[in-house]
Amino acid sequence: MKIAYLLTLSAALFLTACSSTDHRGRDGAAGGPDSDYVTGSPLGTPLPERQEGSSFLSSNVDRAKYSPVYFGFDSTSLGSSEKAKLHAIAESAKSEGSTLILAGFTDERGTPEYNRGLGERRALTVREDLIALGMSPGKLQTVSFGEEMPAAGGSSESTWAKNRRVEFGVVR
Repeated sequence: MKIAYLLTLSAALFLTACSSTDHRGRDGAAGGPDSDYVTGSPLGTPLPERQEGSSFLSSNVDRAKYSPVYFGFDSTSLGSSEKAKLHAIAESAKSEGSTLILAGFTDERGTPEYNRGLGERRALTVREDLIALGMSPGKLQTVSFGEEMPAAGGSSESTWAKNRRVEFGVVR
């Protein structure tokens, strides 16, 4: 009886340990309650259907209208100056009825898979902030390029900082 109980308890503990996910960033820090790691599905607001015929790189998308917002290393949090940029973008895009494509980017550090996920989490963070500022969720699409298409070449903190961003594409 004791052996069956111990085996059942051991199996339950083993399965519990296997089902938890380790959310460690590139710096090895675990993703706890104070981390920037976004868990689960897209932060809460369902994504709209993709707009036919428009992608971030297509000719009917203006990628120069708004300045990018920038992030710290391995972070999805925006500083106050970047949030001020979002406020101005939201006001302008709302008044024009624009559809925005939010493209997330990272620096070169980390695996391509990790960077693609981090870029997506950054784009989703910006999307949720724009929704909180009154933009329609149906007017906001996201895409991640990860470390692809760097804004600046090189391997220094100043170039990496320019690559950790979300860019805005306005669908015409």
